[in-house]
Amino acid sequence: MKTNFMKRKPRKIDPCNFLAMVCTLSVLDTPSFNSIAASYSVNYSIPASKQAISKKIKDECLDFFKSILALIIKTRANEDTNLSTTPSFLNKYKRVLVQDSTIIKLPERLFTSFSGVNNAYKPVCNARIQGVYDLISGQFLSFSIDPYSKNDLLAAPELEIRKDDLTIRDRGYLCQDEIQRHSDAEADCIYRYKTRTTLIDPQTGQEIDIYKLLKKKGYIDMKVCLNNDSRTIIRLIAAPVNEAVANRRRAKAKKETKGHNPSKKVLELMSWTIFITTIPAEMASFKKILDIYSLRWRIEIIFKAWKSHAAFGKVHNVSEIQLRILLMARLIMVVVFTHYVYYPYASIIRSKFKREISLLKLFRFITNNLERVELLLFSECSKNRNVAETNLLKYCTYDKRARLNFNQIYFDITLS
Repeated sequence: MKTNFMKRKPRKIDPCNFLAMVCTLSVLDTPSFNSIAASYSVNYSIPASKQAISKKIKDECLDFFKSILALIIKTRANEDTNLSTTPSFLNKYKRVLVQDSTIIKLPERLFTSFSGVNNAYKPVCNARIQGVYDLISGQFLSFSIDPYSKNDLLAAPELEIRKDDLTIRDRGYLCQDEIQRHSDAEADCIYRYKTRTTLIDPQTGQEIDIYKLLKKKGYIDMKVCLNNDSRTIIRLIAAPVNEAVANRRRAKAKKETKGHNPSKKVLELMSWTIFITTIPAEMASFKKILDIYSLRWRIEIIFKAWKSHAAFGKVHNVSEIQLRILLMARLIMVVVFTHYVYYPYASIIRSKFKREISLLKLFRFITNNLERVELLLFSECSKNRNVAETNLLKYCTYDKRARLNFNQIYFDITLS
């Protein structure tokens, strides 16, 4: 009622059933009005036409889907959801936030609304989805669907930062204002170093030539100042990598710049892994910072799961309002899969069987067996719960291997 999606008692199309149907179909493909109407009629034995569905696809419907997404995120946030109660380094933080974005390709007709890239042949339309994930609670805190032109640096100030937060971000979000914002909030942050970031030597007041310093010392762990009025003290740490890793980085950088080769200095700096952080040296070594930063892998794996198994790469020639509702429906399903299936069952499988659930395998299993979602979500009786556990254990756990999975890395860090 608050969103005006339902102004009176529905005669045919029930809002909850409509929500469930659109969300379910959205992770399989881009559903047309006709396919939604057909599935609604079959599943709920109520005749529905594509015209009736099309009348529902409007701003009020989008507001309704947004409110549902916010509600399920808020409901999960109010639960006790700590991954581990064991005292550890990460447990000094109330939240460990990982922020990242992913790009999805859109129909060219939406270029005006979402922008993209104009090449020599035609404009390419893209949207950028920002996600903020809390590693401590195992939940998403927010999403935004933005034009491609709104890059990570523009989105960075929109993140809510609280006291005792730790934020892990890539270099795309790095600017001195964001580091200062963490310092003011009594929160910590870890960033990969971004070339041409000006850092000042606290003793001399001169700009630091990081490349020259690294060529001389090889490894650094030192206090530096931001180039701002308050000369905020932060920590700069760097360690060399082997030549094979450095060469892979250079090859990737050249490929991503598409013919505009990075400068010689930028390529040379790829021989080191460089971080900027507010965490003091006495609290975490370079190795610890490197391990913590690797936890960004979690949100990247979730993005991969979206695109591989939740149809985020499938967008037909739809209107802007259809697109936003479609993406919101998919995000609702992502939150349901992540918060209400993966998180609780990962804990059960870990404690009972000493195995870890793979997020990618779980997404694939659910989207291939959507009729099992209700069993996974509502398994109060022991029989249903045992069936759910058996399915997840058999089809959704990591194979035994030497390489550590995310959960093993996470607990290794938190318990060390």
